[in-house]
Amino acid sequence: MGTHDDTTMMQQALRLARRAAGRTSPNPLVGAVIVADGMVVGRGHHARAGTAHAEIVALRKAGGRARGATLYVNLEPCAHTGRTGPCTEALIAAGIRRVVAAMCDPDPKVNGRGLARLSEAGIEVEVGLLEGQARRVNEFYVKHRRTGMPFVTLKWAMSTDGKIGADRWSATALTGGEARRYAHSLRNTHDAVLVGVGTVLADDPQLTCRLSGGRNPLRIILDSRLRTPLTARVVEGVTETPTLIATTAAAAPAQVEAMQRAGVEVLVSDQAPQGVDMRTLMEELGRRGVLSVLIEGGGTVNASALAAGIVDKVIAVVAPRLIGGALAPTPVDGPGLAGSSGAVRLSEVRVQRLGEDVLIEGKVEA
Repeated sequence: MGTHDDTTMMQQALRLARRAAGRTSPNPLVGAVIVADGMVVGRGHHARAGTAHAEIVALRKAGGRARGATLYVNLEPCAHTGRTGPCTEALIAAGIRRVVAAMCDPDPKVNGRGLARLSEAGIEVEVGLLEGQARRVNEFYVKHRRTGMPFVTLKWAMSTDGKIGADRWSATALTGGEARRYAHSLRNTHDAVLVGVGTVLADDPQLTCRLSGGRNPLRIILDSRLRTPLTARVVEGVTETPTLIATTAAAAPAQVEAMQRAGVEVLVSDQAPQGVDMRTLMEELGRRGVLSVLIEGGGTVNASALAAGIVDKVIAVVAPRLIGGALAPTPVDGPGLAGSSGAVRLSEVRVQRLGEDVLIEGKVEA
């Protein structure tokens, strides 16, 4: 669909959209390119929520050259008024002749209305060019708008023999520098990072992004009995980076109050058989506008997430090391996931080198 030039311009729009990864939530990633007489006259991307949309940025740069031009955008222009005005009306007023959109916006407030409004105004509209790439760029946003739930990425590092540590009580360094930088890039682009209390007790992590200019995600701790120490770094650093602890009625009221006085948000819910109900937690996060959650837990948390059916993507980083030992922890503990329907299967599998380590990524099949 579309000409070679159309494809080239849409690829440019997608690259522009990716520039703001991790910065626009709860809005989508959007890039826009305006072309007149075969020349790019305006470019733009949505930098963060509350700022001008990509189409508006591109129109401002194009000025009067936008009249009679073609707009390439990776997501359907909005037709409603939110924190900013409707992009459709600005495009119509600027005299744009043709709009090429990669995909419709799954938000119920848009969902075809933007393209319909442009067509009604006499603008030539095409949709579907590089749609697969566009959906991958906005996979967090698409999942949230379709289901109300955040997109969940389950990530772990393990040895070549499938162990995530030598024992359950201390951290084991496995991966090299490039893999560690990649892990921090995931924190930079996800809205929240989640671990279990076991990880807090064993590692005392900060759960922040160490990249220059990076964004710290919301830190979420699963802790059904509220055993997180008040001296933990996720508690002491709460003034700079928020922490939410998901617990149950099994938590002592005095400990709940102490955590709240320390500035930590404590979410108390009914106890599920395995502790905090992860699906209920994800539903609550979705209502709050959290588009994406990165789970960096141990084997118990990982198993619970997979069993709850909340995981969308799995990322495993395999280090060229051997640990051994029948009791050494594995990435997915518990009774196992292979039942009558078979094990959890991954699709769209991607493999790449990260220095001396190997990354394996795949989508969880429904």
